[in-house]
Amino acid sequence: MPDGSSSAAPVTRPGPSLCNSVGADFLHFFWNSLVVSTLTTILSVIVAVPAAYAFSRFTFPGRNFLFFAVLLRNMFPAVIFLVPLFILMRAIGLVNTHGSLILTYLTFGLPLAIWLLKGFYDNIPPQLEQAARIDGATRFQAFFHVVMPLSSPGIIATAIYSFVLAWNEYVYALTFINDKSKLTLPVGLERFFTEYATNWPGLMAASFIMSVPVVVLFLVLQKYFVRALTEGAVKS
Repeated sequence: MPDGSSSAAPVTRPGPSLCNSVGADFLHFFWNSLVVSTLTTILSVIVAVPAAYAFSRFTFPGRNFLFFAVLLRNMFPAVIFLVPLFILMRAIGLVNTHGSLILTYLTFGLPLAIWLLKGFYDNIPPQLEQAARIDGATRFQAFFHVVMPLSSPGIIATAIYSFVLAWNEYVYALTFINDKSKLTLPVGLERFFTEYATNWPGLMAASFIMSVPVVVLFLVLQKYFVRALTEGAVKS
């Protein structure tokens, strides 16, 4: 006869081997996220700065249509583009590489980056460039020595936006990357979960560390970010 004792299985807790394994991989995931986010930020600034300047300073056929076509992507949720982008990345051989994430994050970040910088360039008087041209500077020199320093808050705001977008993205990183050695930090946090248990202390510590770069970035560059939003949003 049954003796009334409970037959429930004992609760499984994460052992030291699991904690050590995840802890060792965490720094690798952190480095992958840092590389992807940094390269995405650099490329976003390199592409967005001349594109926004061209929309702001030059008149060419279809300029308005092209500018609003750039913003058209933001009308749709990012998940809609998951399957088409995966097929594209597989066709060009970039699946399971960091290059696929960088190109995808550029696709999502550039429209708003171009729009933000264009509004900022619109507030810089063209007469400053004309004065530099009269003094003998080329258009590139006038842009580099006059416009770039004045637009530095907008460029910094664009860089912050691009970095945060790439740093926090999860769905595309989960879909495009299968190799454990190439996982980024948002996907790597899943390693703290197992079928029967969760390493809550490790997960909380990892989540805190993941938030540190973004918080530091905002604290250091906050005044530039706020200035870019206020000056770039109101056209004089």
